[in-house]
Parts: sequence; structure tokens; C-alpha cells
Amino acid sequence: MRHRKNHALAVIAALIAIAIIAVAAVKSDIFVNKNTVRDEPAPDWVDVQLITVDGHSRRGVKLEEINDIVVHYVGNPNTTAQQNRNYFDGTESTVSSHFVVGLDGEIIQCLPLDEKSSATSERNRDTISIEVCHPDESGKFTEATYASLVRLTAWLCDTYGLSVEHVIRHYDTCGKECPLYFVEHEDAWERFKSDVDASI
Repeated sequence: MRHRKNHALAVIAALIAIAIIAVAAVKSDIFVNKNTVRDEPAPDWVDVQLITVDGHSRRGVKLEEINDIVVHYVGNPNTTAQQNRNYFDGTESTVSSHFVVGLDGEIIQCLPLDEKSSATSERNRDTISIEVCHPDESGKFTEATYASLVRLTAWLCDTYGLSVEHVIRHYDTCGKECPLYFVEHEDAWERFKSDVDASI
């Protein structure tokens, strides 16, 4: 009888210990899935200029999940991040991205990180999109633009618990030659991912 009572007390003590460990783990984010959809405040090196909810460029629809970060290029050479952001916010636009990285390395946030962009067709539902400015038809980014793109992508990976394998090109979702330079120069794309990985 005493043996059974001691065994029951040991089981109860073990369950209490497990419960305490579980509570502590949750509080310390051990079991929190970092890529859970949630809006995160931007770092101070990002200029937040959210576009208007208009039902087109910004529909105000929540992301279903966050599985990948998609890199695009703006396609219109020598335009600035501000010009592209303002275009997204205009009455003629039906497109948008979460971020635009400019020619001088400036970064503008256009959408909350828990909302769908209008950049990657069917993958709008589970991706964060980054449009990147470029000075000429080659689509190659300036050094300042490239450095900011690496920094932003690494921050997003770290924030949402994604590895560099979850950093993709628009091209990888549908075959569109976007971002052009990274499609035509696979070695440059692999180097970019390596740089991001080193920065996470």
C-alpha cells in the first residue's frame, strides 16, 4: 500500500515538474513557431509608409502563413523607392509589395507584415515580398541596394524563423524573369543567399 502511495506521489511530482517546464518554455519562446503570421514593428532603418487600403493594391487581407520571402525587381530602371511606393498608393495600381529597396539603399515598408501583398500571384497568401530598384536595364542592383536587401532579408528570416532556403525569386514561383539579374546570373543569386545566411 505504501509502495503504491509513493509511486502515485512520484507520478504527480513528475507531472507537476513537466507542467512547470512547459510553462517556462512557452514564456521563453522555445515552443513558439516564429513564422506564425503576425505584424512586427520595423527596425529603425526602415521607413514605414503604409499605402492606403483600397481593395486593389492593398486589400487588407491577412496572410494565411509565412513560408517564404520573395525577391522581385521593379522592372522600371532608375526609379526610386519613393516613386514605386507612391505608384502602389495611386489609383492606377493593382500591385504592391511589403517593401521597396531603393537605389541608395533606402528601405520603405508599404504593407503590414501580416497582410497579403499583390506581387506574387497565388503565393501572395504565404509570402513576404520585396521589390528592389535598379539603375539600368540589366537589373543589377547598386552596392548600397544590395547591402540593404541582404540586411532586410536576414532580418525577416530571423524574425520569422526562416532559413535562407526560404528566400526565393519571383522566378521560382512562376518562371517570370524577375529579378532579372538574379535569374540570368545564378551565381549572383547563390552568392546573395550566402550573404543573407551569413547575416542571419
